[in-house]
Amino acid sequence: MFKTDDGFAATTLSAEARALERNYTIQPNDRIKVKVYTKNGEMIIDPEYELNKEIGQRQNQRPDPDYLVRLDGKTLLPVVGDVLVQGLTLHEAGLKLTTLFDGFFIDPYVIVEYTNKRVTVLGSPGGQILPLQNENITVAEVLAMAGGIQYGRSAKIKLIRGDQVFAIDFSTVDGYYAGNQIVQAGDIIYVEPIKRFLTENSSQVALILSVVTSLTTIILLFTQ
Repeated sequence: MFKTDDGFAATTLSAEARALERNYTIQPNDRIKVKVYTKNGEMIIDPEYELNKEIGQRQNQRPDPDYLVRLDGKTLLPVVGDVLVQGLTLHEAGLKLTTLFDGFFIDPYVIVEYTNKRVTVLGSPGGQILPLQNENITVAEVLAMAGGIQYGRSAKIKLIRGDQVFAIDFSTVDGYYAGNQIVQAGDIIYVEPIKRFLTENSSQVALILSVVTSLTTIILLFTQ
């Protein structure tokens, strides 16, 4: 899987490329989750669990919707209506919405999260699609969420981003620091599995054992 030709040259993560790494910005067709709290987030902290005592089981029944960013860059939110969020980072969107909700709530505190940013992990960790709820998740963090490298080759990791392929080597400390870049939505991370003869050729091994067993049985029948 994802084999390359002998003359293939992987994209190098240069210092210039690292300088271009930046936070995601909200784009059309993104889906975002907006959570609004009052009194500068007092509800979030709630150290005595008084809020939970008052709400009780009703808290689990509250809807937790996400909102589509339309092609015009706006999303329709309760209370404040249409808001232009295209081109904003999550932090910038939170600040903008805090200002808008300030006219309706006391000291509002707003948290904005993505719900549709994903990265695909293939190879030794198995096929997994992982959500990217934070903006600055690295390759190592994605692999950890996928269960680790396990039976994979730490020196043979590929990050596929559009028409670019980054070769990553986590077998050394220098390789880790050179290749542990921030992932982007839509990235594919492939960890080359360690070849295991019995696992990869189990059907052939089973066929050979079956033939040997049959021949042995026939020979024993004739000799007896």
